[in-house]
Amino acid sequence: MRSHIFQHVPFEGPGSIEPWLRAAGHQITRTPFYSDGTTLPDIPDIDLLIVMGGPMSVNDEQQFPWLVAEKAFIRRTIDAGKPVLGICLGAQLIASAMGARVYPNPTREIGWFPVQGCTAPGPNNFSFPSSVDVFHWHGETFDLPPGATHLASSEVCRLQAFQLGTSVIGLQFHLETTPASAREIVAHCGAELTPGDHVQNAATILSATPEQYRTINHLMGKVLAFLLGANGDK
Repeated sequence: MRSHIFQHVPFEGPGSIEPWLRAAGHQITRTPFYSDGTTLPDIPDIDLLIVMGGPMSVNDEQQFPWLVAEKAFIRRTIDAGKPVLGICLGAQLIASAMGARVYPNPTREIGWFPVQGCTAPGPNNFSFPSSVDVFHWHGETFDLPPGATHLASSEVCRLQAFQLGTSVIGLQFHLETTPASAREIVAHCGAELTPGDHVQNAATILSATPEQYRTINHLMGKVLAFLLGANGDK
């Protein structure tokens, strides 16, 4: 099995996703869009596409021309029936690639805040807990792509997660975050931590307990297992 990662900045890597995939026997390859001369894989050669986050907007095509090719590739991968996971910017890229609008959310959401699951358990839908604290770092939101199922909401951002078919999931929040990756994003994007009702300061963000990380990383594993058709309790 081969999983391919689209990475937009060096400091937003796969976090807990990488060890989970390696334990499941996956080869991992990457397209680092922040490097010159990046190439895209052949869609038949990959078994899972993971689209990571980043500080840019999906609408910044003039500043980041590779966004055009990336969105087209995401659409072709989905149309080919391949499993696709998008995280934060990645979820917004999936939404945009599938024809939905991406735009600023009225309120930025940065730090540890709860999301609420909004689908009933079933074999065809991924179900989030009724409430779980997760890690956020976003200022934009999106419309639900045509045909998508709404999976999770939060107090200040209604569309926190969605599913297309049984092989595509977009997450506005970060379940892959580890203590190391939290420190990285705070170090590189700390200027965004200006006061707001749903913007925590760096000290609060970095004071998260080991149990908080275990909870979200376990949930990340369940999402990956669902997409790959495996046992969701892995």
